[in-house]
Amino acid sequence: MAAISFFGDLLQTISDRGRDLIGIARGDMAARADPSELVRLCEDLISRRGEASGVALARAILDRYATLSKVERLAFLRHIAVDFDADHAAVDAAIAAYRADPTRARLGRLHEAAEPRSQELIRRLNLARDGTLALVRMREDLFDLRRSLQEDPASTPDLVDAVSSLDSDFEHLFASWFNRGFLVLRHIDWTTPAHILEKIIRYEAVHEIADWQDLRRRIEPKDRRCFAFFHPALADEPLIFVEVALTDAIAPAIAPILSEERTPLSPRAFTTAIFYSISNCQKGLAGVTFGNFLIKQVVEDLAREIPSLKTFVTLSPVPGFSAWLERERRADAPQGLTREDVEALRLLDEPDWCTDKAKADAVRKALIPAAAAYFLRAKNPRGRPLDPVARFHLGNGARLERINFLGDVSRKGLKQSHGLMVNYLYDLSAIEKNHETYANLGTISASPGVSRELRANLPPPRAVALAEA
Repeated sequence: MAAISFFGDLLQTISDRGRDLIGIARGDMAARADPSELVRLCEDLISRRGEASGVALARAILDRYATLSKVERLAFLRHIAVDFDADHAAVDAAIAAYRADPTRARLGRLHEAAEPRSQELIRRLNLARDGTLALVRMREDLFDLRRSLQEDPASTPDLVDAVSSLDSDFEHLFASWFNRGFLVLRHIDWTTPAHILEKIIRYEAVHEIADWQDLRRRIEPKDRRCFAFFHPALADEPLIFVEVALTDAIAPAIAPILSEERTPLSPRAFTTAIFYSISNCQKGLAGVTFGNFLIKQVVEDLAREIPSLKTFVTLSPVPGFSAWLERERRADAPQGLTREDVEALRLLDEPDWCTDKAKADAVRKALIPAAAAYFLRAKNPRGRPLDPVARFHLGNGARLERINFLGDVSRKGLKQSHGLMVNYLYDLSAIEKNHETYANLGTISASPGVSRELRANLPPPRAVALAEA
């Protein structure tokens, strides 16, 4: 952290000297500016050669961007998307030059000409102190702009394409800046600084952390772990974190893991590590992969620390299941459901079904086969499972191990999956094989128990056009 502080102080010194070169006093760095004025400053930024003036101007732009209203920020991003495209005349000239003399050098010049100016702008804004975090937050605004354009019937295809291309510029650069080689894995425990623990509470996305005592129950006992990835440019901002329960068996439900009354397990009994919550913390880094690296490194670290651990498994939510099942129950030709199943699943519409044993038993007989069809047969247009959590773990090389009825009876669990939870098994000897067959062939690795639940004589699977999660 001392090196980071030194580098930050050095950038601040450069910025202080640069302000004199561009004529901006310290008190004017965050002065309000309208979007068109900020666009002019951005043009100035990418035309400059001096490092000191560039750092100062980048900081001034980001500070002034922070003073804009939401509407003004979206207007600014719209300008950048449209006005900071590549120089098309330069691209045409570079193409002609390459065709006349197809050398590697001319190909390199073509690549330079084809790069949108917005990419260079993002790079230069990143020179400012804390510029990386400011750009991550800026991309969050860009998501809002894309969403507003998609909902506005007056939006032109050219504008939508320009904004999508700007988002691709952010994602391309972030994928390099947040390369695995730059990430630092940190163990989160009760001695972690409070401001980071507060963010763990805030960013938890799977099972809400009620308060500080709830957090303490998840990270302080010897049979609980929490790990997070950090980046040097965002030293106090976790990128993604995972919560782990160390147990003596694969858990089918989340309530015992989160229970306030549970007795911590003795380390001598540890045989199983259960990854029960994985939360991405930075919305602006969507599309940049962290989770697969996180899980694999935590598995390696835990296996080295606790040799008695032999089983590594998740206890995962099924966020898309209820919506899919609702469509199938109302379809003329349900996928994965018999008519008897459809009739039995009418009980799901009754508020007390999960607390009434007879109703729950009837629902279970229809719900588990339906869930097996959802995982093994229902696909999106890309030929991948509909469920985003399934795509993540199967893509990492895990196996669909078990479908758990009433694994999560919280209000959220019942709403998104009718209480279902799933165990994905990370078998260290099969991860690479499972990953390759899934990536190359779309093959879903599933245990015999899950496969047996699939109904025979089902209609052919069909793709469902849903937005990717």
